[in-house]
Amino acid sequence: MSMEAPSASAPVVVIGAGPHGLAAVAHLRGAGIPTRAFGEPLGFWRETMPAGMLLRSSDSASNIDDPERKLTLAAWAAATGRKVVKPVPIGDFVAYGLWFAQQVAPDLDRRRVASVARRGDELTVTLEDGEQIAAARVVVAAGLAPFALVPPPFDALPASLCSHTSAAPAPERLAGRSVIVIGGGQSALEGAALLHEAGARVEVLVRSHRIFWLGPAGPAGHMWSTSIPPTASSSAPGGDGGARPGRPGFRARHGLYWRAAPTEVGGRVTSWIGAAPDVCRHLPRGARMRLADDAVKAAASYWLRDRLRPLALTLGCRAVEASEQDGRVRLRLDDGGERVVDHVVLGTGYAMDVRRYPFLTPELAAQLRVAGGYPLLGRGLESSIPGLHFLGAPAYRSFGPSMRFVVGTAYDAPALVQGIRGARRPLFRWAF
Repeated sequence: MSMEAPSASAPVVVIGAGPHGLAAVAHLRGAGIPTRAFGEPLGFWRETMPAGMLLRSSDSASNIDDPERKLTLAAWAAATGRKVVKPVPIGDFVAYGLWFAQQVAPDLDRRRVASVARRGDELTVTLEDGEQIAAARVVVAAGLAPFALVPPPFDALPASLCSHTSAAPAPERLAGRSVIVIGGGQSALEGAALLHEAGARVEVLVRSHRIFWLGPAGPAGHMWSTSIPPTASSSAPGGDGGARPGRPGFRARHGLYWRAAPTEVGGRVTSWIGAAPDVCRHLPRGARMRLADDAVKAAASYWLRDRLRPLALTLGCRAVEASEQDGRVRLRLDDGGERVVDHVVLGTGYAMDVRRYPFLTPELAAQLRVAGGYPLLGRGLESSIPGLHFLGAPAYRSFGPSMRFVVGTAYDAPALVQGIRGARRPLFRWAF
């Protein structure tokens, strides 16, 4: 179908007010395109991430993009009399996001979008109070909230005994109680550290035999990473074998490493490929999937190592059975062991399927072309339904791993505007 040009009567509607949604509003309005935006600013970050959490990405990779690149973390700090703390505390990033929203979308509408439907050649957005908007285009930047993965055998447990990291109780509510944390990525391991520091008795179960640690910037300025095996005799995370954060190997010491991409997503080579989403888009599908999956595999920041040393950490082990027993959780492990604990926290990630966004009508969802739950996107991050665009995590399979991070706003927001305006685009645009 042919979409009408955006106008005051038929604006571009942005659903979601996280980093990608806010960046989209900034770029759309910067280009003079009439825009209406809906959502709770930084709602997912405020509602699901515990106080005390620190961002895995550095401050330089945590700026929400705007057309003039003036609304940075540093600009927020200067405007509010704050300092940029490194690593960035979640509270500071949320405050920055709220400040950013006030600069670019002071009219942000907090009403929930009830449905997006296709009626003839138009997309119609219906709000929770029944108001309907004929939209020139709809931009979905609604994030991961609906897609928390609760795998078997945990899916039969009540929420009072088992929760995903995106809905886990505040750490202090589990003080004095025994908790199993499942997973070896940032959310699982940082959540475990916060629980321990709040007074819980914590054990972490990691399916892999190794934890992948993300190291600090080395002398060449790259973000190096290494897979460190556990010691045979200790439950402390990672052991001390292999390379260490802050102790780069021979080639790094002698200046033979080049800088990884500023996205901080991937290794020294893969980060540069992943930082060019237009290149990622044209890779053979198998290569693109391998690149994307490798770049976002479970990993944790080096600064968590010392905080995790007091915890019990069991590697190469997974739960094969979970059941309720006298108000507690009984786990049977694949090594024959058992655990009985008060609560289980799942750092098991997300299983994307955009057709499950609650505001997409079944008829519209059925028309979407997807692969593995991710929409197939073209120029301007437009889906198979003309006028319907997806930004952020849903663009991961089409445009590469940087789309899952704040740094990806430097690509998807300007690319969206270029696609809508039909403007001539460069061969590729960096995602930083």
